[in-house]
Amino acid sequence: MSKMLTRAGCALLLAASLAGCVNTTAGGQVGATRKQFMLLSPQEVEKLSAQSYLQAVGKAKNEHKLNTDATLGRRVRGVAERLITQAPVFRSDVRNWKWEVNVTESEELNAYAMAGGKIMVYSGIVKRLALTDDEMAAIIGHEMAHALREHSREGMSQAYAQQMGLNVFGKLAGLSAGQLNMAAMAADVALTKPNSRTMESEADVIGLELMARAGYNPNAAVVLWQKMMKAGAGTGPSFMSTHPSGPERIAELERQIPTVLPLYNAARGKKRG
Repeated sequence: MSKMLTRAGCALLLAASLAGCVNTTAGGQVGATRKQFMLLSPQEVEKLSAQSYLQAVGKAKNEHKLNTDATLGRRVRGVAERLITQAPVFRSDVRNWKWEVNVTESEELNAYAMAGGKIMVYSGIVKRLALTDDEMAAIIGHEMAHALREHSREGMSQAYAQQMGLNVFGKLAGLSAGQLNMAAMAADVALTKPNSRTMESEADVIGLELMARAGYNPNAAVVLWQKMMKAGAGTGPSFMSTHPSGPERIAELERQIPTVLPLYNAARGKKRG
């Protein structure tokens, strides 16, 4: 058994050695310097993201739900464009991204930004929460941060490594399908869930800096999550969850606001000047 485990371990180590541990962005004022485990190339993930986004846009268009509210569309694009101008602070190559911003009619409290700069905002999150532009900037900035940090590529790399490791381990150790399922659950808790919470926290603080640099009040991020909690989207324990709990998230945002507040004040000063 020990020899089989050693062989499984060697296979995993070989895969890890072929992968890259990188930092996809500059640290910015908030210091986003965590090294990230990547097995997949950015080109692969951007291609997949572009295809998925195209499908989502096509589906919304076919259902007559894409950009149906012209006023809301202008607001969302105006906020996104100001944030996009600040994105090169974290990585210069985003100037070459083919950014796209759309709004879909949906009651869901949701928004996302995919690899390569594909942004979708659900009308429900703006209308149901009566978001100000500052609060909208907190949402869009958070989602943009996921794209800048390539969290989808990181998550897919983790899932791929997990699957590869379990397959190797199962074959060498002779585990049953049931035992493999249990192992998958354990690996999901030990690997995927904590990293997902880390990614969410990273997106919060990077988004906070983006909005501050764009001249949006970072204090609005706290108000946003207070609204989300009241709507029931930020409740529940953070353990066994891919998102930090509402109170935990708000506490971290409040801790980071003094770091980015000078950036906001400088941006506002430039605007007045």
